This record gives sequence, structure tokens and C-alpha cells, in this order.
Amino acid sequence: MMYPRLKIARNLLSNDGALVLSIDEHELSNILHILDNIFGEENNIGIICVSLNPKGRQLAQFFATSHEYIVIYAKNIDECNIDPSSVDLIEKSDFPLTDNHGNYRLLPLRNTNKKFNPDNRPNLHYPLYVNKYTGKVSCSPDTGIQIYPIFGDESPAVWRWSIDKVKQQSNELHGQIVKGRRGDRWDIFQKDYLFEGRAKKMKTVWISSDIGSTDTAVNELKKMLGIVFDSPKPTQLIRRLIRSVPPNSLVMDFFAGSGTTGHALIIQNLEDLGTRSYICVQIPYLLDPRNRDQKTASEFCDEIGQPRNIAELTKERLRRAGTRIKDENPEYTGDLGFRVFKLDTSNIRTWDPRPSDLEGTLLASVDHIEPGRSEQDILYELLLKLGLDLCVPIETRKIAGKTVYSVSAGTLITCLDETIARNDVEPLAIGIADWQESLAPSGETTVVFRDSAFADDVAKTNLAAILEQRDLGNVRSL
Repeated sequence: MMYPRLKIARNLLSNDGALVLSIDEHELSNILHILDNIFGEENNIGIICVSLNPKGRQLAQFFATSHEYIVIYAKNIDECNIDPSSVDLIEKSDFPLTDNHGNYRLLPLRNTNKKFNPDNRPNLHYPLYVNKYTGKVSCSPDTGIQIYPIFGDESPAVWRWSIDKVKQQSNELHGQIVKGRRGDRWDIFQKDYLFEGRAKKMKTVWISSDIGSTDTAVNELKKMLGIVFDSPKPTQLIRRLIRSVPPNSLVMDFFAGSGTTGHALIIQNLEDLGTRSYICVQIPYLLDPRNRDQKTASEFCDEIGQPRNIAELTKERLRRAGTRIKDENPEYTGDLGFRVFKLDTSNIRTWDPRPSDLEGTLLASVDHIEPGRSEQDILYELLLKLGLDLCVPIETRKIAGKTVYSVSAGTLITCLDETIARNDVEPLAIGIADWQESLAPSGETTVVFRDSAFADDVAKTNLAAILEQRDLGNVRSL
């Protein structure tokens, strides 16, 4: 089940995107093998252990399992836009020292990683000098006590900074006496200052007091819909992940379930005024009222007048979440709405000739739009095929008695009416041109008509000619 979905997920990701996946301990090793194969093990950003059930699963045979895992892979780790240091703000108490520049802490200038040493980093092993009265650090041997970088066992080490950087930023360095294995010795530290909004990298263990728990998620869902899903995720957990990506990101959830991802995203947008958007995918699994675990959810669907399936629960939660945010924050102008799309076949018939009746096949293909399809159906297929966002603004206007759509401020203008007579051509074309001119789109406008709508080829040719005279040369028909 997972391999094809993850393969598609990678294809959908932008080059700076990342996949976030929740899994329990039983399938962790399997999913890592699959992800290493699809994304490459070099793109494994990390594995987070999440404690969502502080009480633990008491029915387990040996241990009461209280955790699961979140696995994160980048499409390309060199371009990935996840920033784990953008989530948790550093506390002032972490910077206990002060000077004229504010609060700071001392970080060893010595590189504490033993794999870096004078043998492989000879340019970083050099002496520095400390004034024993002021702690001031310099590169000049005339200014004080000579200090070389050494490890705790007194084996040679290297500095983190080059000598040029020390010369430029020596004011950020401070020398002081520390306790060593063989008595007191001098060492050099960097003054690391606290600044407003400074954050720290996320840790790989998250506890329920920070991100909520399964019980928290159940209560959230009860307040919203009055029903319970099996092991829903708390919005706090999803928000913590969402905060690590840019505030204009597109977040996709392949298994929307109760709609936690969409709910968490609009809450986070409210908090930091982000413009993130979401795509939530949910197969409309049918709910069985005879099943005790699904009875309440089935009855809820009946109450709201919707079919008994999980996708309806997802949509209703997102509707209510948006309504609640708007009621509680009337001045908020962010986008709280969403559009619903259902997977279907193309609105345009495929060419399927019958060799025994070629004439009949040709006549049947004169109108090649599938029967029963609405203008809205065709319009959104056009958006997909032209690479336009499905959530762009769409305006409608009556021109010459026909409904005309303007998509994304005139990027696409289309009339999908089933009939365009000869006497409709001139007012329709002039009206479209006038509207396009008033919209003043930044790029070229594509104009689309239904091919079978034209009374004849003359009507079609005349309409295209009038539009071209008004600088609308990109005219298509379907």
C-alpha cells in the first residue's frame, strides 16, 4: 500500500519540500527501507520520537507503549526549506550573563568534536593570547597568555573559527580560567548573544505536555463534531511541524482522516499571519451504522444531511474550524475557506474509433464533451490542464446572454455555453475584450470556448478575428 503512494509523494514535492510521515514501532524499519529506496538515505532529515499516550497501551504483552515516530525525508536535502530552529524560542534563562550588548552565554571556541584535530584541520590549530586581567583575546603574542586548543584529556584540538575571523570578531571572545584534569587552566569562549525571536533546533523527543496527546485530540474532535476517531492527532503536534516550514508553504495530507492537518494549518496562519494553504485527500470510506464503532459517526452524517462516509466528516470539521476562528477573531482577514474536488474521469471523450462504423464514430465525436458534465466540471479541468491553481479567484459575468468566466484576474477567460450563434459573435467578443482590458492581467490571457457551440466555422473564425484585433490572440477551443 505505501510504496506507490510514497513514490507519487516524491513526484509531487517541490525541490525544496519534505515528506513527514507518522508510523509506529512495528513498521518503522520497513518504512525506512522504502524511504531510503525512494528518497535516498542521504535525504533522511531525522526521526522524532513522539509521546502521544502518556498512560501507555496497557493491553500490550510486555511494555505499555506510549510513543510513536515521525520520520522526515527531504526531496533534496541541499535545497530543503524545513528549518527546525524556527519553532522553539530560546528562553532568556538560557543566557545568564549580561554586558552592554545584552544577555549572552559562553560557548567554547574549541571544537569539541574529536574527529576534527590538527592532523585534518591544521589551519585551525594556532595560538591565541588572553589578557589575564581583562580576559580580552587577541592574536598578538604581546598581549597576554598563550593558549592552544586542547581537549579535556589535553590532547591537541582545533578552534571553530579561522584566524581571520578571530581578528575581525575578537570582541565576541572572552578568556577565563576553567578547571581541568590537571588543575586550573585558561580557555577561550565565544559570547553568544540572545536576540529577539531567536529560536533553537527542535529535539528528537517530543512529549505530550508540549504537543498534546491522543486524549487532547479526542477532546478537540468531540468539541468540534461530537464524535471520536481512532487515535487522532492533536492540532498542537501538527502545528509544531507546520511552524518549521515557510509561512507561504503548501501542505498536503494524503490521509486527511478527521481533518487535523487542515485545522492545525489555519490555526497557525491565524497565530503568525501566514498564508499557508493545504490539500487534504480522503477516500470516501463508507460508514456502517450497524458497526458499533461507526454508529455515532453515521448518525452525525445523517444529522448534517450528508452521505455516510469519512470524507464528509473531514469537510465538516474544516467548515466548523473556519467558522469558529472567524467568530472568535472577527478582525482576521485570512483565508478560512476551501474547495472540494472529487476524482473523476476527464470531461473530454477519448477518441475510440469503431472500425466497423467509422462514420458513426465521427458523428458521435462532433460534441466530444462527456454527457452530464457541467460548465464547472469543464472549467476546473481547464485549470488543471493550464497549470492554474484550483483555488484562484473566479468571477462570472453575463455577456451577450452567455456566462463568461474570468480566472485569476483575467489569466484565463472562458465561455462554455453550448450555443454561440452568428449574431452572438460580435457582442460576445467585444464584451470579453472590454472585460479583459479592465482586468489588466499581468501576463497573456488565454480565451477558451466550446468548439461544438459555434453555429458554423464562419462564426468561430469571426469571433477569433475580433479578439485578435483587440490583442487577444491566444484563443482555443475544446
